[in-house]
Amino acid sequence: MTDRLDEYRRKRDARRTPEPVPRTWRPSTGQRFVIQQHHASSLHWDVRLERDGVLVSFAVPRGLPRDRARNHLAKHTEDHPLEYLTFAGEIPAGEYGGGRMTIFDTGTYEADKWRDDEIGVTFHGERTNGRYVFFQTGGQDWMVRRMDPAEPGWEPMPEVAAPMQATAAAGLPADDEDWGYEMSWGGRRVLAYVSGGRLRLIDGDGTDVTRWFPEIRPLGPALAPVEAVLDGEIVAFDGIRPDPDLLARRDAPKDPAAARRAAERTPVHLLLYDLLWLEGHSTVEFVRYAERRELLDGLSQAGPNWQTPPFFSGGGEFALEAARAQGLPGVVAKRLDSPYLPGRRSRLWRTVRA
Repeated sequence: MTDRLDEYRRKRDARRTPEPVPRTWRPSTGQRFVIQQHHASSLHWDVRLERDGVLVSFAVPRGLPRDRARNHLAKHTEDHPLEYLTFAGEIPAGEYGGGRMTIFDTGTYEADKWRDDEIGVTFHGERTNGRYVFFQTGGQDWMVRRMDPAEPGWEPMPEVAAPMQATAAAGLPADDEDWGYEMSWGGRRVLAYVSGGRLRLIDGDGTDVTRWFPEIRPLGPALAPVEAVLDGEIVAFDGIRPDPDLLARRDAPKDPAAARRAAERTPVHLLLYDLLWLEGHSTVEFVRYAERRELLDGLSQAGPNWQTPPFFSGGGEFALEAARAQGLPGVVAKRLDSPYLPGRRSRLWRTVRA
């Protein structure tokens, strides 16, 4: 009988990797699965299905699709040993598949179709449930599609949305306790779409500016496997203060090479302050601003080039003084009970100059 782990062993040195490298292969008839989140040269999810004593494996760059509206690429890789059902760890840099691997989900599955070019399975895991079909498109390239409806209440991520806008006001609201206050940063407004560990940045004019800000792209894998649409600003800092002129110089290049050179000179940060969609659920209509901020803070997003600055519930005068002390343009006052109104300008949000 052919040893189905020959290729797996050929690619690995047991002296250099913590991965299991068994000497022998043994047949089995179980139907277990594991999905591993693999932070290798690029983030992906490894889906492994127990079959005839090995784990039939697919590398899925964006993870399994959560609704029927999209197919995801799946790369058929070498069979893995059954010991990989429980493997998690750091594969050393320079080794095959080098990077951090964690277990995303485990469970059992049922196979209703298993052919050389198509595999149909139903997952029964802690986080992954439902019927999926893997189908070959050419060589090692496959696609995976969800076949049954998404979970009740699921809404697809919006393809594009416009940010809500604030109205200029002469002073702070009189009913201070009903408002939350954020710093006004004077940066470039963007919506951040995070799906499958990838980030897409769209500015207020609808322009895709993702490639202009490569240092912010790691937000995608940092947030994975969570999917969300976030509202915020890209701000350039000169020392510790925002510098609008620096950001203007950074934004100017239209040529990608020039944009990269500008990126090396201008430190930028993405400051996140609102949430439009989270894990299949819209937050724009029925979720109040105060609740959206709780959800956003719960994501605990802080990285080398992104963060979620705090907001002040009440205390407008204090917020305004803080803005003046930092040399900021002012504050944005948002009613704590306000919905998010994409593309609309509303007095539920007000800008107040410092």
